[in-house]
Amino acid sequence: MSFLYWGVNPLVSIALGCLFSLLVAFILGLVILRIRGLYFSIATMALSEIFRVIVMNWHRFTGGPSGKALPSAVFDGDSAKMFWLFLVLALLTIIVSEIFERSRVHFALTSIRNNEIVAKSSGIDVFKYLVVVFALTSALQGMIGGAYAHSYAFISPEGSFNFNFVLLPVTMALFGGIHSTLGPIVGAVILGVVGEYLKLQLPYGHLLVYGVIIVIVILFLPKGIVGTAKEWLRRK
Repeated sequence: MSFLYWGVNPLVSIALGCLFSLLVAFILGLVILRIRGLYFSIATMALSEIFRVIVMNWHRFTGGPSGKALPSAVFDGDSAKMFWLFLVLALLTIIVSEIFERSRVHFALTSIRNNEIVAKSSGIDVFKYLVVVFALTSALQGMIGGAYAHSYAFISPEGSFNFNFVLLPVTMALFGGIHSTLGPIVGAVILGVVGEYLKLQLPYGHLLVYGVIIVIVILFLPKGIVGTAKEWLRRK
């Protein structure tokens, strides 16, 4: 929107989207991360729906259900430059993940995941770590979302709040393994290729396949492909 209304450079606009997402997530995190379990899930779903309704009805700013077309795509639609842009963003995301995996934050989050009460008794500020991670991951998503909008030169509520953007990343992460950086990468590569093939063979049927994969992984491969492969290699 900063590019559309104020003529900001597309790359700067992507960075601004990243910062804006971080700020909004930080503010919301201060409120919703105090609740747990089912109530947290309901709260996040409600917030998503609230944002969707606001965007759908804010015609002057967002274009309403019809969305808004940008004057041009990033790099004037040059596919080679866009490829390098997304490659850089992907590498940046991987680097951030690796830095976190080797930091105190990773050990704190692992402790919180295993047993929140024990983590608190060990002196870990659970709420602080949750807010920080929530804000930073939202910033990465805002960055990728901004690049996605600029690559198509169009943005709409139905596209931005599409359930695919929730189901697909979760499926990829679970399929590859959520306990490492490599896991989601493997899941993204495999399901990315499979997903594109299924879209050609079964329009919208790929969503059913993703749902089946989630159920199978949860029941039989709780650590994903990468986690299961690592366990198998240790036994050898």
